[in-house]
Amino acid sequence: MKTEKEKAVLMLKTCRGQIDATLKMIDDGRYCMDVVNQILAAEALLKKANKLILKQHMEKCVKTAFDKVDVDEKIAEVIDVLNKVMK
Repeated sequence: MKTEKEKAVLMLKTCRGQIDATLKMIDDGRYCMDVVNQILAAEALLKKANKLILKQHMEKCVKTAFDKVDVDEKIAEVIDVLNKVMK
């Protein structure tokens, strides 16, 4: 079974391919709504990859921080990211 990191990397590589394809679509003068749908698909992959990375951060880095003294720092990092995501 793939790790969260491997899944995120695969999603990001797929997204890169979608972005390259989108740029080609624009260069080729493709229908605007097709371009928009391609961009939406790339955004969805970025969001999924971001969730996987955040999940791994919570399960590893934050969990480890609870055994050390930098708990407040890790919690502040997560809150900062959540504030950006929920804007």
